[in-house]
Amino acid sequence: MLDNPIYKIIGGEADRMGVKAYAVGGVVRDYFLQRPCTDIDVVCVGSGIELAKASAKAAGSAKVSVYQNFGTAAFGYKHDGIDWQIEFVGARKESYRRESRKPIVEDGTLEDDQQRRDFTINAMAFSLNEETFGELLDPFGGIRDLNEGLLRTPLDPDVTFSDDPLRMMRAIRFASQLGFRIEEKTFEAIGRNKERIEIVSKERIATELNKIIMSPRPSVGLKLLELSGLLKLIFPELSKLKGIETVSGRGHKDNFYHTMEVMDHVAEKSDNLWLRWAALLHDIGKPYTKRYDERIGWTFHGHEAKGSHMVKRIFKSLHLPLNGKERYVEKLVMLHMRPIILSEDIVTDSAVRRLLFEAGDDIDDLMTLCEADITSKNEVKVKRFMDNFATVRRKLVELEEKDRIRNFQPPVGGEEIMRIFGIPPCHEIGIIKERIKDAILDGKIPNDREEALKMMYEIAAEIGLKPVSN
Repeated sequence: MLDNPIYKIIGGEADRMGVKAYAVGGVVRDYFLQRPCTDIDVVCVGSGIELAKASAKAAGSAKVSVYQNFGTAAFGYKHDGIDWQIEFVGARKESYRRESRKPIVEDGTLEDDQQRRDFTINAMAFSLNEETFGELLDPFGGIRDLNEGLLRTPLDPDVTFSDDPLRMMRAIRFASQLGFRIEEKTFEAIGRNKERIEIVSKERIATELNKIIMSPRPSVGLKLLELSGLLKLIFPELSKLKGIETVSGRGHKDNFYHTMEVMDHVAEKSDNLWLRWAALLHDIGKPYTKRYDERIGWTFHGHEAKGSHMVKRIFKSLHLPLNGKERYVEKLVMLHMRPIILSEDIVTDSAVRRLLFEAGDDIDDLMTLCEADITSKNEVKVKRFMDNFATVRRKLVELEEKDRIRNFQPPVGGEEIMRIFGIPPCHEIGIIKERIKDAILDGKIPNDREEALKMMYEIAAEIGLKPVSN
């Protein structure tokens, strides 16, 4: 790690200024975990801003971004074709007011700075001064905890989490990303302090939630959120999926744990954040559509439509982007039962065309979600579904090549119909377009302009429209 020349440059400038400088936090942790990291945090026992300016000049970096209110500065540095971002801060100690996670900051020592950090594995530091270059300072046993795969706070976890409640989300995120376990006393403190999450902005919570969702196994973090009590506070709709209701000895599956399985299956296949969100929300409508039928047991009819309608409200409440991503998730939630229903019946060309028409370019993601949704422990049942899904996928390819249905555009448009028959916008235009579309999707005519025009004249004659003379 310390072979990067920037460390010697920073250490040299620190010596010249007569201050101590250290690489701290994530870059040290990730070095020992052998994870890539291009963000370097430097703590200076002195002015971090002045050290940043001097180091940037010595490194030949033109621009230093200074954040005076936070006492930090940063610049970019390129080495071995890699862009590094280096942020500097003066060593500090912090105190907190009950109603805010923004600290009152004072100058401090390296020890003060290490104590204020969230976890022992993030409180390690490498010295950058020439005399002690590369010396590891690990006052809280971060190396031991790395080796044991353990997350602990440097100080009393109740103080750590009450001071900055976002650290509770970070603990669960690191557990999910790294496959670590949270030390028992630390996890118990999350439960005691969970209500403090209300002072954290929705944007910061969403950032941590997205990182959990993008973990190798998202279920790890999501289950910890549920177990700690945080999930009910930050995402009550997901929490409502948990539990089994029994009537006359007949129960349904726990839809929360089913969703966790689906999440992990999708994560194995895709690193698309929004496809993972679709997996997370695919059954979100089930608590609102659950009914018990004496003849057939528990039903969730229409849960896909209910869930789809909930997506935008959930995105708004979590401050997720409303830039088209919510429409993608809405579509997949709405359609996620269609391939399953197809696979339970004879896979007709007409049904596959309609599926392709509605899913468009998202058809492959939809199929990935549907395959992940099969979590039955009955191997025969799973094989039957997967074989039928393979048939659906094959037909999708065949029909797309033959009929060009994906992102379908009608061969005859409304303006053309108005011009040919000399009519203003009216209900009859919609009738003609819809019947042509249905004929193409049902395979009655090919997706061809000539055939569509021929059918247009036939339908027009039926409803009493005559073409105007040219």
